[in-house]
Amino acid sequence: MERVLVKICGLTRPEDAGAAIEAGADLVGFVFVPGTPRALDPAQARWIRGLRGAAKAGVFRDQPLELIVAIRRELGLDWIQLHGSEPGWYLDRLGPHVLRRVPLAGTVDWRRVGELAGRCLPLLDPGAGDGIAFDRALLTDRPAGLRFGVAGGLRPETVGEVIRQIQPALVDVSSGVERAPGLKDPARIKAFVEAVRAAGSGAIQSGTDRGNDESWT
Repeated sequence: MERVLVKICGLTRPEDAGAAIEAGADLVGFVFVPGTPRALDPAQARWIRGLRGAAKAGVFRDQPLELIVAIRRELGLDWIQLHGSEPGWYLDRLGPHVLRRVPLAGTVDWRRVGELAGRCLPLLDPGAGDGIAFDRALLTDRPAGLRFGVAGGLRPETVGEVIRQIQPALVDVSSGVERAPGLKDPARIKAFVEAVRAAGSGAIQSGTDRGNDESWT
């Protein structure tokens, strides 16, 4: 099994982003959806541009493409995460470094996931950073070789079993490594990354400055 990518999302402070990078996260995520608990004002978050050691992902939901592109450029984002009902042509403009949420609600449209997997990395997620756990049984009939990420209710105590059972390409956590909404717990971040590494094996790339490598996926 290829090395499972770890994304720590909903980061609101430089020190929490630093803790995630130090723990070995592959992606650090920042929410730019106004009105949500962990939302950042891009004008007050220019510190993101200076982060090194992990890829930087910005989370958006049903926002104008021009705004997304502008924030990506301003903050030096490596990945864009789409959590709404954005049209498919957004993917054409944004390129392959996109996480595209696929809601989990009783069934999984594996055909849809497969179509997206050729253009981006689908993210199977029942909620949106609210800690709603998904039913693992929904994912046990996944097509062989299909790359996708999972999010929703992941915790250091459970993520290892999720990886062994489902074999995702990426795991995405926010509330599961927090002491309060938007405030991360460095010890839980470290425990989460360690649990992922213990459950997975293999490697996709060596090196430390992964966030600036355009070939990195």
